[in-house]
Amino acid sequence: MNFKKEEYKSRLKKVQKSMQDKGIELLISHDTANMNYLTGYDAWSFYYAQAVVVHVNAEEPLCWVRKQDSGGAYIKTYLKNENILFYDEKYIHTWPLHPYDNLVEIIKERKWDKLTMGLEMDSHYFTAYCYEKMKQGLPNVKLKDSERLVNWARVVKSNAEIELMKSAAIISQKGMQTAIDVINPGVRQCDAVGEIQKTLFYGTPKFGGEYSSIATLLPTGKGTSASHLTATQDKFVEGEATIIELSGVYQRYHCPMARTVLLGKPDQLKIDTMNRTNEALQAGIDAAKPGKTADDVAQAFWKILDKYGIEKTSRTGYSIGIGYPPDWGEHTFNISKGDMTVLKPNITFHMIAVMQFGDWGVEASEAIRITDKGCELFCNFSKDLHIK
Repeated sequence: MNFKKEEYKSRLKKVQKSMQDKGIELLISHDTANMNYLTGYDAWSFYYAQAVVVHVNAEEPLCWVRKQDSGGAYIKTYLKNENILFYDEKYIHTWPLHPYDNLVEIIKERKWDKLTMGLEMDSHYFTAYCYEKMKQGLPNVKLKDSERLVNWARVVKSNAEIELMKSAAIISQKGMQTAIDVINPGVRQCDAVGEIQKTLFYGTPKFGGEYSSIATLLPTGKGTSASHLTATQDKFVEGEATIIELSGVYQRYHCPMARTVLLGKPDQLKIDTMNRTNEALQAGIDAAKPGKTADDVAQAFWKILDKYGIEKTSRTGYSIGIGYPPDWGEHTFNISKGDMTVLKPNITFHMIAVMQFGDWGVEASEAIRITDKGCELFCNFSKDLHIK
């Protein structure tokens, strides 16, 4: 376990309070990060059906996984053995049988089949087939969307969680420095990412890294005008820019960071744009304080962009913490105009300044923690355009 049992108990109570507020008696939490948050469960098993089941009055949740993965639940979670449940292999890829048929039977056996049930209807890996199995198998249950209540419970971090994120940030900085060092003309993108990944996994002599929930992103040349491109076997070219977005990971907590590298002769347009991008990013950071809203941060950011006539239509940030593939966002608030989420101490978010202009772009980002009086950056790494 990464945390004391008392912390997991506190998380459960927070979730159960939210369930009461929303009129939910039974919660099926399918989101991989939510399962980790509630129980400590951590395994690459999310490609099969699995969930944490929370009764509004239970002292512990249930962790329900494939039988082959039950050993991981015994090892990784704080739960009593009787609260770890599993389904047999006969439910794996034997349609119309499905693992949720087994979950339906568990709910019936416990006489929970007339309760109001919350489902994470928009979480990764919760499929339409999962929903149909619950709907058909439990006709007397009132099904409703849980409205990401566990995700929202995760937004304000404990001090123990913050310490894990600080360790992830150290790994992020080391990974970014490797990226700056190895990206050179004539080097294959895949070779550069190989070195970056080595650094991210090695971590430090005191603590190692883990796999990230998003691959290292490496848009290059014209690719900098697009988002979320990964490395190819193509070589870096003199005169082109490359955006690196990566995250160190420690005990599943992420601290993402993005920077831009320019190979060869300085390009004044890119330098000026990077400076203006960073000015906007810094304005947003300066506005991030407890009691302020996500909208306040976004307004400060866009005020600078408007001053320079720079157009940006995408959001400029989102909450972060625990992450599993396919992404490291918590799926709660955005740093965007109109989001009135109030910032509180120990809220953490990734603020991204992605600027795209037809066939080129620049980017910088920071992982940020709200403190009692303002905010602090997890990483300390120059946001300037890195010219080589």
